[in-house]
Amino acid sequence: MRVITGLAKGKRLITAEGMEVRPTPEKVKEGIFSSIQFDVEGRRVLDLFSGSGQLGIEALSRGAEFGFFADISPVSIKNITKNLENTGLLDKAKVIRGDYSAVLAGLNEKFDYVFLDPPYAAGLLLPALKKVQRVVSNYGVIICEHPSEHELPEVVDEFRVTKVLKYGKICVSFYRRGDNDE
Repeated sequence: MRVITGLAKGKRLITAEGMEVRPTPEKVKEGIFSSIQFDVEGRRVLDLFSGSGQLGIEALSRGAEFGFFADISPVSIKNITKNLENTGLLDKAKVIRGDYSAVLAGLNEKFDYVFLDPPYAAGLLLPALKKVQRVVSNYGVIICEHPSEHELPEVVDEFRVTKVLKYGKICVSFYRRGDNDE
């Protein structure tokens, strides 16, 4: 895995090995950032279920102001911190270890982009999508990666799907509040 573009372009990112780890494929990451590329600069991002931190790091590399990274795995937290150090972006980030629900309960700030990519089989995406809404800014976007056979609801509380990208077995759904279209 590498950072695609920006300040840390080409920098390699480390990730944990094993069957429980599923980094976002390069093609999917490129699709996500092609969709938001002109609106990342100066934004605040939350990378929940961070893994290696690659989505939040890509956003920081492209000019996001601040990145908040959270994961329950101590190995992931160690890797996220190393990746932020190696890309020179640690000073623009905060890294927290904890269960997503507890992390969200402790947040009192707003984010413009929220990346949700929990382990597919854990059944955490919809509960996280509901809980994260309170920390999303008025015009913020929640970006959910999920298996293509797992369709997400069109509307979840205040948010509705505005775009879906499909890459074989992977889908990425973009949620925005109410009438806030792209």
